[in-house]
Formats: sequence, structure tokens, C-alpha cells
Amino acid sequence: MTRRLAEVAKKVGVSEATVSRVLNDKPGVSDATRAAVLTALDVLGYERPTQLRGERARLVGLVLPELGNPIFPALAEVVGGALAQRGFTPVLCTLTPGGLSEADYVEMLLQQQASGVIFAGGLYAEADAPHDHYHRLRDVRLPVALVNAASEKLSFPQASTDDAVAAEQAFAHLLSLGHERIGMVLGPEDHVPSNRKLAAARAAAERASVELPGAWVRRSMFSLEGGQAVTGRLIRDGVTGVICASDPLALGVIRAVRRLGMSVPEDVSVVGYDDSAFMNCVSPPLTTVRQPIESIGRAAVTLLVSQVEGGPVAAEELLYEPELVVRASTARVRTARA
Repeated sequence: MTRRLAEVAKKVGVSEATVSRVLNDKPGVSDATRAAVLTALDVLGYERPTQLRGERARLVGLVLPELGNPIFPALAEVVGGALAQRGFTPVLCTLTPGGLSEADYVEMLLQQQASGVIFAGGLYAEADAPHDHYHRLRDVRLPVALVNAASEKLSFPQASTDDAVAAEQAFAHLLSLGHERIGMVLGPEDHVPSNRKLAAARAAAERASVELPGAWVRRSMFSLEGGQAVTGRLIRDGVTGVICASDPLALGVIRAVRRLGMSVPEDVSVVGYDDSAFMNCVSPPLTTVRQPIESIGRAAVTLLVSQVEGGPVAAEELLYEPELVVRASTARVRTARA
């Protein structure tokens, strides 16, 4: 008991007497200090006293699909820092092959009496994916916030990069370089952000009186290998510019172009999406559309904390404008290819 008091007191920065008052549910302790002590108990792995177990821990789950794409560690850093500033402890839940699923993590967080969950890049963005665990969170009224667009069947608060603006920026950039045969490499057929990008690109193509036929739109899983696998058909169709739904997809396109004995950007211009770490260091440095990770990450935390504290939450999706970052993977179209 003495050791527990000392560890918790050191973690929070208060006296052991203050910790004892909290554990014995005595008055004379501020709400903020009380919450900090209970959170420290959870983080250090101690059980709460019986009379305090009904209260939610100040833990917030951050559920990410992977850490291989640098955009997700960057988001985790922003969200984790913003949660800590608000007095919450982030719990990173990363999906791995053969590991825990989103539904598994949801059950774990519910068992841990978490205060809420922030999802990024999850199954909520796929209209045809199983969504039972999201409905469970809705049923138990646990606060939830989503980063980037979700299926219309779900109505959680969302902070998103404006996919339509991203596609318009990329398409306009390639048009300005003389490209008229512009293809796209997107996520799965039911991926909501990809479909938003496609709709905006088709509208931009129509305004510019250029074609964007279905054969020039390829679908893939979000990986370098996926981008590489679907590129050959685009090149055979004579596409000279490719807009991708992620930076790893764009790197896959570049690899495929090279393996076909061609060059980027001399033969094919490539535009990514995210501006994740090191995209200025690849060869060639990648032209990409930068997601405003700092803004949307902090907005997601605000949406979640507002729910936890019983405050008002924006009913509409919060959209943040991306920024086109022009580097060396795009250039003026050289000649039309057969």
C-alpha cells in the first residue's frame, strides 16, 4: 500500500496524503487532482478501490490501422500530445496482421472504462465493412471522434481533410503541366475518401473537357505493393499523369514505372497524398497533397473532449483544406504516347 501511494504521488506530483484522500474518497481534493490520481492508478496498473471503479478512467483509445505509413505516427504524436494537455492518457491501439481487430480493441477499451475512442483510417471509412463495434459504442454512449470521412451510415463527429479540394488541386496541377491523360490509383471500391476524390476529379475533368474513363481509375489496398500492382494497365493505356490516394501508393506507381523501363517525371508524372515523412527525400522527391495533420488531429481531440465533458459538438463534418506541395515527381508532359 505504501509503495502504491508513493508511486502514484510521484506520478501525479502530489503528496501521499492527497493520494490517500482520493483512494478513500475523502473531501478536500480538487476534481482535477482527483482525476489525475485515478488516471495514474490506471496507467501504473493498480486496481481502483471498489467504491471508485464505477468512474471512467481518463484513458482515450487511439485506434490506427498501421504504423508503416508515416502519416499515422505523425497523427498519433499530435493526438497524444493534445490529449495529454487536456488531462487524458492516450492508449495506442495499432492493427497488425493476425493481431487484435478494431472490435477487439473496442472491447478492451470498454473493459478499461476508457473515456472515449478516436479512430483514424479505420473500417468506418469503408461503406461495406462490418460496423457492429461502432454501433456498440453508440449504444453505450461512449464518446467517439473520427479522423477523415466515414460511411454515411455512421454519425460520429468527424474532423476531415477535404478530399474534394485535394483532388481538385492535384488535377489542376497536372492540367497546368499539359497532361490530359490523367489516371488515378485509389483505395477499395467502398472507401469513402477515395470516392470523394474520384467524384471531384471527374468534375474537374469535365470542366476541363478532358476524359477520365473508368479504365484510368485503378483500385488497390493502401500499400506500395498495391500501387505497383495496378499501374501497368494505366501505362499501357497511355496515361501520362497519375493521382494517388496515399504516398505509399504513389511510391508503388513510381516503382512500377521504372520497372517498365520508363522514368518519373520524364515519362509519367505522379502525385501522392498525405505528405508523410521523408517524401522530400525519396527519388524523385514526391509532389503530394499535404494533409493538415496538426489541425485535424487537434480538432478530433476537441470533438472527443467536448463529448466527455457534456459540451456541444458540431453536428456537421469539420473539413480542413489541404495544400499541394510541388516537388520533382511532376513535370510538363513531354510527348503524347500511343
